[in-house]
Amino acid sequence: MATFLLIVIYITYIGLGVPDSMIGTAWPAIYPELGLPVSAVSCVTLIISGGTVVSSFLSDRIINRFGTGRITAVSTAMTAAALLGFSLSGSLLWLCLSAVPLGLGAGAIDTALNNYVALRYTATHMNFLHCFYGVGVSLSPYLMSLALSNNADWRGGYRTVFWVQLAIAVVSILTLPLWNKVKAGDEKEEEPAKTVPFRQLARMPAVRAQYGVFIGSCAIESVCLVWGGTFLVSANGLPVDYAARMVTFYYVGMALGRFLSGILTKRFSCWTLIHTGQAITLAAVLLLLLPLAWQAAVAGLFLVGLGNGALYPNMTYLTPRNFGRDISQSVIGTQMAFAYLSIMLAPPLFGALAQWAGVGLFPAFLLAMFAVMIAATALLRKRLARRDPQN
Repeated sequence: MATFLLIVIYITYIGLGVPDSMIGTAWPAIYPELGLPVSAVSCVTLIISGGTVVSSFLSDRIINRFGTGRITAVSTAMTAAALLGFSLSGSLLWLCLSAVPLGLGAGAIDTALNNYVALRYTATHMNFLHCFYGVGVSLSPYLMSLALSNNADWRGGYRTVFWVQLAIAVVSILTLPLWNKVKAGDEKEEEPAKTVPFRQLARMPAVRAQYGVFIGSCAIESVCLVWGGTFLVSANGLPVDYAARMVTFYYVGMALGRFLSGILTKRFSCWTLIHTGQAITLAAVLLLLLPLAWQAAVAGLFLVGLGNGALYPNMTYLTPRNFGRDISQSVIGTQMAFAYLSIMLAPPLFGALAQWAGVGLFPAFLLAMFAVMIAATALLRKRLARRDPQN
């Protein structure tokens, strides 16, 4: 029964990834049709990320009250409705209104499922969970690229992805009774969950360092998600529909990195996989900095996804071990809030810089965010080693 529930969770996590890559892939076609400046995408991404920050901060209270299953089903339905709204949008206002339920729903799904899997399954399962997120973010740009090649029909791309998301929402609703059956058959005695105020968590040096790791890593991820296609168009001269197809390699790299990480957790520790992924990410960013042909840029994006993709699931899985199972929901909720703050602020920050200095600044920005991630990782390990020399 627990295995079947895990499959449902994986399917739901595909739904979490489906909307995330849509705006970045479709934006090169959206902004000229609606007569918007290229930087207007920042308004949409700010609202999406703002919604995820709010729902992440409130997640422990909401999940403890309504349960992981109900929150997951309702939130998936909200994101499906948001995608339909994007397909019908004719102005920036409607894009922004559609972004509200998308952000609120995504944050609730992410925090609920991550803590559930971290507490009840293995590191392999956690990595595979995020691998399925990679499947979602790989699927939607491919579908969008097919729509863009058909008279730049980005609305049709959003409608197609809406139907995919709606199907996932129906699955999550129909399987709601499964959550209670698994809970009833669970012989493990869980420590009672504690709701820890953010101000108390923020006083813990190790928790603050972990926030920094997620800020740096998620800045890299979000800037690639939103600006990767535009970078290939503006800095490498690719056509819009072809760039949308090529940026899919970034999402494939992310999914592959998490899949391989899931397999390798049986032989290596989560920390070893985290540091290996960081080394691959650094090599990828340096490749993007070199003045090479567009094929090298595509390879660089693939390697960024491959290396950086392993960090999120492994760091999340370590949270109950590092800070305690009883407060893991509170820590995961707030660390994801900071992750989404990074996702919210990094793309518009880069957009402002790109408006001033050009999209060619893309690799240098990624390198700066990588430096933030590495500094925070070193500080986190130092703080954890004081409490537990095995960390």
